[in-house]
Amino acid sequence: MKEINITATFTAFDSLSDLPNDVQSLMHEAVEIRKNAYAPYSNFRVGTAILLDNGKIILGSNQENAAFPSGLCAERVAIYHAGSVYPNAKIVKMAISAASDSNTTDAPIPPCGACRQSIAEYEFKQETPIEIYFMGEIGAIYKSDSLKNLLPLAFDKKFL
Repeated sequence: MKEINITATFTAFDSLSDLPNDVQSLMHEAVEIRKNAYAPYSNFRVGTAILLDNGKIILGSNQENAAFPSGLCAERVAIYHAGSVYPNAKIVKMAISAASDSNTTDAPIPPCGACRQSIAEYEFKQETPIEIYFMGEIGAIYKSDSLKNLLPLAFDKKFL
């Protein structure tokens, strides 16, 4: 038997003003689209802004449904839209902001497991890492240089 140690490295920014200008702009887009979330059940709103290598910015907000599995997270709304409209473009950066209607989210909130797997699919497909920035409503922002930090033992097509 042997022990395997997996580590992840993130960059932490204290506030939006500490981010590079292009990422500040992308995060502001995520914050704005978050306001369009349809979240009558969870009252938890998420916005995502994706920068593609062709310069286009794709936005997504979470969309809930009374049949809970039928809803879709903001990250997947944006990533699937990008894949359908710009199938050959690479995702360069992703900014995610989450807020609750009932309390202030002041810690970085990463993508859920299903979204991590969906992001992994696109990172593997394009064979280049995706920078992922995530935050709550206020406070620190974390940056991951690749989805591999968030999902180090990712499942992909090589297992099929």
